[in-house]
Amino acid sequence: MTQSPEDPGKQNSSASGSASQMALGAAGGFGCLMSPVALAGVAVVIVIFGGLGVLFAPLISLILFFTGGGGSSDPGGEADRVIEIMQGDGKGEIDPAQVPADLLEPIHNAGGICDTVGPVVIAAQIERESAYNPTLVGPDGSQGISQLPEAVFNQFGQDDDGNGRVSAFDAPDSIMAQGRYLCSLAADVKNLIENNEAVGSQLDLTLAAYDAGLDAVRQARGVPATNQSQGYVTVIRSLFAKYEGVGAPSPSFSATTSASPSSQQD
Repeated sequence: MTQSPEDPGKQNSSASGSASQMALGAAGGFGCLMSPVALAGVAVVIVIFGGLGVLFAPLISLILFFTGGGGSSDPGGEADRVIEIMQGDGKGEIDPAQVPADLLEPIHNAGGICDTVGPVVIAAQIERESAYNPTLVGPDGSQGISQLPEAVFNQFGQDDDGNGRVSAFDAPDSIMAQGRYLCSLAADVKNLIENNEAVGSQLDLTLAAYDAGLDAVRQARGVPATNQSQGYVTVIRSLFAKYEGVGAPSPSFSATTSASPSSQQD
């Protein structure tokens, strides 16, 4: 999560050029850890925002074909489905094979707190934030699998795994705090939209607020026009199809909930 002040973004004269910058900017950080279908998704976002989705669907088909494409015999149809899911609300059914088994329950629970944020969104955001590393400490001090700032976790964190402590390094505690915080932001964003203080989908604005802060969304009157903020939303959307099991091979995971090192402080 990044909530430091950002340089004002320059508006590009070309919508497709802006989208390309967003996707390329999103490849930083954990972008290099994205799965092949996520990379395909970023390519899809570039062409969707440029209004050329139909023309570039064959390109996405080739990407899915050469990267395995989840074993589909129809990469063209799968590419269309990836585009459809990416443009959607993130409320599809999550594929249990795409997340660690010990985290499926907290991801489901966190995705059921409010209507705006479903389990697919929670899982996709975790991949973007930490690549499912429960002991990660970010360069800005954000902690745990959901990379919440300490003050935010202190506000929204609870002992959700029942181990007698509240810790950002306990994955279930972190994921549930993530869900509560996202839903709190979603309520704030809804007010901005209703008061004509921001334009955009409630989900996109909520994700941007998680990354850059609600004040940044309010000041920009939408998703901030920076590579960081727009790229953040882009990458998370590009992962929706993976977590619905479309175009994604089943990964293998080790347990994560007990991974908190004794050296980490609660």
